[in-house]
Amino acid sequence: MLSDEQLLRYNRQILLHDFDVAGQERLQRSAVLVVGLGGLGCPAALYLAAAGVGRLLLADGDEVELSNLQRQIAHSGSDIGTNKASSAAATIAALNPEVELEVIPRMLREDAMAELLAKVDLVVDATDNYPARFALNRACIAAGVPLVSAAAVRSEGQVAVFDPVRGGPCYRCLYQESAADTALSCSESGVLAPLVGVIGSLQAMEALKLLSGFGETLRGKLLLLDLRTMDIRQLVLPARRDCPDCGHLQHS
Repeated sequence: MLSDEQLLRYNRQILLHDFDVAGQERLQRSAVLVVGLGGLGCPAALYLAAAGVGRLLLADGDEVELSNLQRQIAHSGSDIGTNKASSAAATIAALNPEVELEVIPRMLREDAMAELLAKVDLVVDATDNYPARFALNRACIAAGVPLVSAAAVRSEGQVAVFDPVRGGPCYRCLYQESAADTALSCSESGVLAPLVGVIGSLQAMEALKLLSGFGETLRGKLLLLDLRTMDIRQLVLPARRDCPDCGHLQHS
């Protein structure tokens, strides 16, 4: 049951007839792991907290640097040198003290992911490297947990939901491990600040839809955006029967 204060705090989304109190209560009972509290993870985590997700696990082993402050909006100048997960947790606690927070101030090893994923309903992948993304993909498949994935560089971004246990492709259906050799990075290619805000917010939106049952998600789809031209496209992603990560789930 929501308290009177909660009904007031979340009133604007409860007013949505296909979200309602039931959707808010589902959020309140949910737990989400956000991996990476940088450009994407900051807006994603802040919006999940503001919307009333009951529990957030925040994982990042990096410290806040001056160059992060152009786009990583959960951190401020006084946080330089502080672990990013801890810094983001402090900002979230000030925004919505009702949210239960678990700080994981380290990079996640693949052999430790299963224990964490057993605690959550969904994972937001806000990492910035392929090895971490592939490891999260494998762990989410093994745990049967949906993965909301995104990437952003220069003025371009993409968002997708991977949940092959319930049908559709996984992250590795889209990208081969050899793709890591051609990956672009923000530190080398640059990124405009609002881009990560847009893409991270879209990750939060997809997570909220999955958790609450609201709307239609990007499961099995890839949303591509170029904010330089405002070109927005949506592609349908097929599952690969020979995928080494999820091929065993594909039906003949």
